[in-house]
Amino acid sequence: MLANQHNPQHPTADITFSGLGRWQSLLLSLVAGALLPLSLAPLNLWPLAIISPALLAVISRGRNTLHHCYSFGLGLFGVGASWVYVSIHNFGYASVPLAACLTLLFVAGLALVFALPFYPLRYLKHATNGNFLTAFGALWVLGEWLRSWLLTGFPWLYVGYSQLTTPLSGFAPIGGVFAVSLATLATALALVFIWRGKRRQRLGAVAAVFILWLAGALLQDQNWTAPVGPDQRITLVQPNIPQDKKWRPEYRLPTLELLRHMSQELEGVDWIVWPEAAVPMLYHRASPFLAEMEALLAQHNTALLTGIIYDNPETGHLHNSAVALGQGSGLYHKSRLVPFGEYVPLEDWLRGVIAFFDLPMSAIKSGGEQQPPILMGQVKTGMAICYEIVYPDLVAARATDTHFITTLSNDAWFGHSWGPLQHLQMAQMRALETQRDVIRGTNNGISAIITADGSIALQSRQFEREVVTGKATPRAGSTPFMRWGSLPWVLLCGLLLGLAFLPERKVKSFEPLV
Repeated sequence: MLANQHNPQHPTADITFSGLGRWQSLLLSLVAGALLPLSLAPLNLWPLAIISPALLAVISRGRNTLHHCYSFGLGLFGVGASWVYVSIHNFGYASVPLAACLTLLFVAGLALVFALPFYPLRYLKHATNGNFLTAFGALWVLGEWLRSWLLTGFPWLYVGYSQLTTPLSGFAPIGGVFAVSLATLATALALVFIWRGKRRQRLGAVAAVFILWLAGALLQDQNWTAPVGPDQRITLVQPNIPQDKKWRPEYRLPTLELLRHMSQELEGVDWIVWPEAAVPMLYHRASPFLAEMEALLAQHNTALLTGIIYDNPETGHLHNSAVALGQGSGLYHKSRLVPFGEYVPLEDWLRGVIAFFDLPMSAIKSGGEQQPPILMGQVKTGMAICYEIVYPDLVAARATDTHFITTLSNDAWFGHSWGPLQHLQMAQMRALETQRDVIRGTNNGISAIITADGSIALQSRQFEREVVTGKATPRAGSTPFMRWGSLPWVLLCGLLLGLAFLPERKVKSFEPLV
């Protein structure tokens, strides 16, 4: 039960569970962390995204917060990101024990990155509950922002993604997923007051949650962008090439023939999309095949966007790229690369140690951050290849002065895990943040057309060879998030953190709960 007696030695009274031993509380933190991924795709049990942080705040109050947050992080990433095992074992050819060990190290490292931002809470042991909870929420969101860039970033499993179908999603065009996360954390911490506060505090917390959710609902009806021009009829080709066959020389010609065959129905199609690295040849070696496709596209006045590995003749570097053909034009090089998948950190030491460090495309060079959009007929699209779609500020910048966002991916690396479904959910949030339709072409699913409100208008079946065609609406205009990015919300969290550390006599509204 919660402590409910005022201790004269601690004028701020705990909101934590009493009677729990150290290992019991750490285990409960681990379970709370394991609950959070269940609020995300594919289960989408969104109330758990409110309950889980509230539990961590209550458990860690008055205890070693860093240890409990680390235990929470182990549960969070152990359940939500352990799909990396599939890549390491199935496609990196590591043995089961070695793959399990590497996955455990990956999860342990991410848990540490999650926990470290909460370190300042150790200085609020005797602060009011209001100060502690304010700092807790601000540090959580600052931690999510930190994970978007530290060591190239792993912006996965943000609590805000759980609210795609709730009124809190209305904050996405205002401040991106970080604003939605902050609103979710505010709700979670208000739940603590509702649970354990005095009558006046409970009523205040209920009123705050009502106002917050009402504001989100009203913002859902706000249009920051508007349709321009006619809808585009778009065909998504999903070839479903097995990852272990994709780069074998004997499958090269059959793959090209399959792509050609699946792209024959071009009548009335404005543009056609092939997935990431769809053409299993270097760009200049594939010139004859690309010329054939150019001729076919010209007959139907259609544009084609395909992923391909571009061999730069000037530098000799390889790029994970997208190129537009036919009525399209432009070349884009991926700028945010996946560690170990596209480049090897500490390459001189690690390359050759195990097959995982020698994956086929692990020698890719990044393109520049500032690249022009791709032109598809009369409309422009911002590009994000695979992993890039999970970076909120990057995609918001790419959406500027474009009509669409297009993302090409190959999620075959993650098999039948939750990874591809989480990836799709993050693409939905990018649509909401920018109020742009997102076109998602993948090798093995889920290929989709996502509308500007984050809903899925058209999708393919996963692990099926399939061609799907639908309409997407070009839009113009900028959301506040596109103009300002995450910085205002990072500063707001910094301000809240500063207020939480003010002497208690200067913050009269933050009273003890008991």
